[in-house]
Amino acid sequence: MKKVTSLRTAIFAGGCFWCTEAVFKNLDGVLEVMPGYTGGHTEHPTYEQVKTGETGHAEAVMMVYDAQRIGYDELLEVFFATHDPTQLNRQGNDIGTQYRSAVFYADEGQRETALQYIRFLEENKVFPRPIVTEVVPASVFWPAEDYHKNYLENHPENPYCQFVILPKLDKFRQRFSDKLKEE
Repeated sequence: MKKVTSLRTAIFAGGCFWCTEAVFKNLDGVLEVMPGYTGGHTEHPTYEQVKTGETGHAEAVMMVYDAQRIGYDELLEVFFATHDPTQLNRQGNDIGTQYRSAVFYADEGQRETALQYIRFLEENKVFPRPIVTEVVPASVFWPAEDYHKNYLENHPENPYCQFVILPKLDKFRQRFSDKLKEE
């Protein structure tokens, strides 16, 4: 008998992966969030290599989610609401191709859903400028070094956490209170 599973993966790049990880870890139905690197040409990249912008990789997160509890379209909604998809190769003060906005799709369904969502956002003029988010096939995802995992929880005193991640997380929690994990 074949076992049916509702576990799926999604890979998004929306600037610094510390912020993206912190947001998605709080969503009900998201079981695991792993920061890492994808979309480039360097094998086994390190943070030191990726931050130069020379590897072609983006800082990204790969998440495992339960599709019976949260849909891919809901993940896209959170993704586009928690970063600026109109900034080319940057998010705020983080500048370079490694901070680009991208959806790395696993299959044709994810690709079409992402493109439809972007069309919806543009037709409804949700953003004042055109969306520059790449929608590209997923490639090898290289997990980040251990010190990047659970960064906010492990480094709450870090100024980046205090002044960038926590305010973003507060806004996210207010807007998506109905989608949060129960504490």
